[in-house]
Amino acid sequence: MATTTPVVPSGAASEPPLATAPPDGLLGIGGPGDGDGARSRRLPRRRRPREVEQPERSVISDADRKRPAVRRTLLSVQVLILVGLVVSGLGPLLWLLKSSFSTSQDILRQPFAFFPSGVQWGNLWQAWTNARIGHYLGTTAVVAGGQLVISLVVTVSIAYVLSVLRPKWGPIVSGGILATLFVPGIVVLVPLYLTIVHLPVTGGSLMDNYLAVWLPGAANAFNILVVKRFFDGVPRDLFEAARIDGAGPYRVLWSVVLPLSRPIIGVVALLTVMSSWKDFLWPLLVLQDPELQPISVALPAVTKQSQLSVQMAALFLALIVPVILFLAFQRQFLRGVGMSGGVKG
Repeated sequence: MATTTPVVPSGAASEPPLATAPPDGLLGIGGPGDGDGARSRRLPRRRRPREVEQPERSVISDADRKRPAVRRTLLSVQVLILVGLVVSGLGPLLWLLKSSFSTSQDILRQPFAFFPSGVQWGNLWQAWTNARIGHYLGTTAVVAGGQLVISLVVTVSIAYVLSVLRPKWGPIVSGGILATLFVPGIVVLVPLYLTIVHLPVTGGSLMDNYLAVWLPGAANAFNILVVKRFFDGVPRDLFEAARIDGAGPYRVLWSVVLPLSRPIIGVVALLTVMSSWKDFLWPLLVLQDPELQPISVALPAVTKQSQLSVQMAALFLALIVPVILFLAFQRQFLRGVGMSGGVKG
């Protein structure tokens, strides 16, 4: 019987011969029904080379550190440095605390003796009532509180405009703010005082007014640059996402920028309060009414009217408030300084 060969029509492509597929897993590739998960399990993964940590170099090698003589010497040096820091830092505060509970004769005759005439608890009460330290602490709180509010509003607003909104004239303003850091404060003291005495537009005067203390210190160039640097580190995608959702500039500031900027705002607030609390020259010039003067200006008058023990007690009361503020907010202060580079993400 003769075999017939099938005729392939012209123009039609010939089918390739069927090949037998290798069994699954032979080539490391899954079958037709396997997904990407099966392929990823069968393909070997490349391991990243481990980074070899370079040992830190120091003056003394690790072998020398293990020697007993070297260890004792290092420990002695560390103890001496710690004692020196404690004496230089806490020594004056502790002596002031002791003097505020001592008599005037003991302070002059035996300044380093521990209460030879007994503890004088009444010094603090005399300083609070007779020297009116309580009243001056209240006026200082008003000066520092108003300075804090106005400074934060001005600082955050300027930094937000320069960092987030970014107008065309922003670099010029930033350069001008940076240039003011190189101008000594004593140079602008006289022009600023004349401006407070005779206002350019109204012709009035801000003497014996708390605005004369609040307004000149509101636009602090250092605080503006620090807050602007923090805003520069906030991812721009957050602003774009808020604008896509329909948020305006004020909404972006209130809902996005301020919640992320709490650490740096806390640092600026603490620095502003400390600076306002210890400022002496400018409140002395513009607040000539004794009832409005802060405690930094009133303390010289207290020293002329009270005995030495009451003066030490007044100084201790004036000093204890900023120390307590720093101890209470030191964690937020240090964290905000460490995050001054901004938020990365």
